[in-house]
Amino acid sequence: MNKGIRIWKKAIKIIPGGNGLLSKRPHRYLPNFWPTYFIKSKGINIWDLNKKKYTDFCQMGMGTCVLGYGNNYVDKAVKKAIDSGVNSTLNSLDEYELAKKFLKYNKFANQIKFARGGGEAMSIAIRLARAQTGKDIVAFSGYHGWHDWYLAANIKNKNTLDEHLVPGLDPMGVPKKLKNCVISIEYNNIKQLEKLKKKKNIAAMVIEGYRYEYPSKPFLKKIQALCKEKKICLIVDEITSGWRETVGGIYKKLNLHPDIVVYGKAIGNGYAISSILGKKKFMIYANKSFISSTAWTEKVGFAAANATIDYFIKNKVHLYIPKIAKILSVGWKNIAKKNNIKISVSEVLPLCSFFLDYPNREELYTFFTKEMLKKNYLANNSVWISYAHKEKDIKKYLKNCNQVFKKMSTFIHNRKKFGKFEIRYNSLVRL
Repeated sequence: MNKGIRIWKKAIKIIPGGNGLLSKRPHRYLPNFWPTYFIKSKGINIWDLNKKKYTDFCQMGMGTCVLGYGNNYVDKAVKKAIDSGVNSTLNSLDEYELAKKFLKYNKFANQIKFARGGGEAMSIAIRLARAQTGKDIVAFSGYHGWHDWYLAANIKNKNTLDEHLVPGLDPMGVPKKLKNCVISIEYNNIKQLEKLKKKKNIAAMVIEGYRYEYPSKPFLKKIQALCKEKKICLIVDEITSGWRETVGGIYKKLNLHPDIVVYGKAIGNGYAISSILGKKKFMIYANKSFISSTAWTEKVGFAAANATIDYFIKNKVHLYIPKIAKILSVGWKNIAKKNNIKISVSEVLPLCSFFLDYPNREELYTFFTKEMLKKNYLANNSVWISYAHKEKDIKKYLKNCNQVFKKMSTFIHNRKKFGKFEIRYNSLVRL
């Protein structure tokens, strides 16, 4: 058992869940083998507690490090901010500068408010929509965080949210009276969307910019028409999709006309920052309703986001990421074909993913992670592509993938057993 797992087994005794983020828990990758903790990260490399170096073809800080780990330009700006004082009785000018920058690249919006986490930013957006419309119900498609308004979807049926990202989310602690305040719509399901025409009291329609696939044009057209007809606030959750293949949100490419857009993850390159921006008629309610937090005014997040956006635009990161990800996507298809493995690949390139068409796919994914770990790669079936991933890195990774796919093919077609290891699982752990 590696050092990281040994500490993890102690951590889960004093920290509920072991840490603050489900997606970083080792059972989601390779139970009892995943390195779990790091002491250093730079570019696309991570060093674990044993000082062993791994190449990250996995989550890249859960998609936050769009420029790569420890980007010198961003870190220099952050260190300068720290040296001048992170917080004080007065406000940081960086907040104002960042606000101007965001509004410059999101012309539909008039005002902006900042927070630190994606989930809390989404809760602010929902509050604004309800306040402005005077309505209570929220319709949504996709994954939007851990707060009460979202988890309430699982009160009537505990499996409602299973297909939106994470299965088995328990709404325990969420007031049962909220069960009629949310309506779940499957991504690209027009029939379910049509049923909303009969519903009254809908304050907001919330949709992710994308996850593994893009919303279809007919789906988006129906959403746009529905929101206009019933005066519903259209909120686009760009926490995952924003600042990866456009300067700003993917809503620009999708020809969506949102009332509110929420950004997170990539805008701080690993530092905590999120934003809610929108039309003034909605945003003014951030002052009428009580929405306030001390941590939202600390300087580091603003400094990091200002530097990240400047670097992003100067280096045209939004053009680079899809281009380099295409090499990975095509490479997966080629080596799968070569090894007679049935595979499909996500159409969304910044979150490049492959999917195996076999009943025991979770076992196959776990085996893939296990074998790639032996080759000093942190890997599963999804990769958050960053500006730090270069073509030579992709080619080297694919060469190692081919060796693992070859092994997988032998097990698949000869029906051999993989050996003993605990299969990964995506639901919450009962500790």
